[in-house]
Amino acid sequence: MGRIRVGIIFGGRSGEHEVSLASAASVLTAIDRSRFDPVPIGIAKDGRWLVGGDPLRALAENVKGALAPGDATAPVKQGLAARAQTADPDVPNALARLEATESLPAGLRRELDVVLILLHGPYGEDGTVQGLLDLAGLPYVGAGVLASAVGMDKAVMKALFRQAGLPVVEYLVVLRSKWESEPHVAAAQVATQIRYPCFVKPSNLGSSVGISKVKSPDALPAAMAEAARHGRKLLVERAVHGREIEVSVLGNEEPVASVPGEILYDKEWYDYEAKYGEGHATLKVPAPLSPEHTRRFQQLAVAAFSAIDCRGMARVDFFLEGERILVNEINTIPGFTVHSAYPRLWEASGLSYPELISRLIELALEARRDAP
Repeated sequence: MGRIRVGIIFGGRSGEHEVSLASAASVLTAIDRSRFDPVPIGIAKDGRWLVGGDPLRALAENVKGALAPGDATAPVKQGLAARAQTADPDVPNALARLEATESLPAGLRRELDVVLILLHGPYGEDGTVQGLLDLAGLPYVGAGVLASAVGMDKAVMKALFRQAGLPVVEYLVVLRSKWESEPHVAAAQVATQIRYPCFVKPSNLGSSVGISKVKSPDALPAAMAEAARHGRKLLVERAVHGREIEVSVLGNEEPVASVPGEILYDKEWYDYEAKYGEGHATLKVPAPLSPEHTRRFQQLAVAAFSAIDCRGMARVDFFLEGERILVNEINTIPGFTVHSAYPRLWEASGLSYPELISRLIELALEARRDAP
């Protein structure tokens, strides 16, 4: 039997394009070439699919001239793109250069055995690409359409967490149309139900895009306007004063949890620059926790994974407020560079980065065999 041909999809139309490039660069460098034949597949910011040649380098170079003027995250995005350009260049150019818009390039389905999706945010992590691959009959790593969509929409995610009995941070969902027509009603709800300080964020984005910390009522309108630029549904959450703990989950029908890690950062909150800029955040692995707390975080991580009917992989983020554990959110396609929390937590749990990639591909193939 020959090597398994793995399509690795990266880039995408979301604001997390550059994070995706960095994830793909790490995977292309570390994947076991004795078992797998990687096929890099880029999606440009305008939706074009690029296959053949070196799509990773092409998209990384495009980042340099495509960042919007005044983008405060531009230096971090440039750094992420630079990391992508240092990926292992020995990627086979097995396919002719193909381009398509908003659909799988013609003939690609016949060339692949499985797909590893490394798209973060909308148009990739939200079930859209997963549905396209389901239609094409291609197995893929990670959550299916339902879990992907739920994991991307924080409001629906938290509602399911509550239904499953998981402890969540106090939150309020505000539709953009309601905020624009009756801002005083939403402002009163924030003041009485959530209070200040609080965080305002789009319901359907990740990587801290569009999020603001609001310390007083007079700062609420600007924060709501910023979140509303990114979607029609806004989330307001109480600002938790506590430790930030993350746990990685791996598996299909019988998921298992990694050791917990703790995020430490030198900024006021864990914003885009703190997450992806150099030197702002560190992950302490394992997190300094009691055995009881460790077990509880692992139990809750698996429970959150199951609550949205996830499979393959996910990272579950928590707050530890005093002795109270709160589930913050689940990420169905977490950052996947060799330095990202998801693989580092598994490395500390005994599974190396190359082994983790192999295991995820095996789980994708197992899920397809088990499907009706």
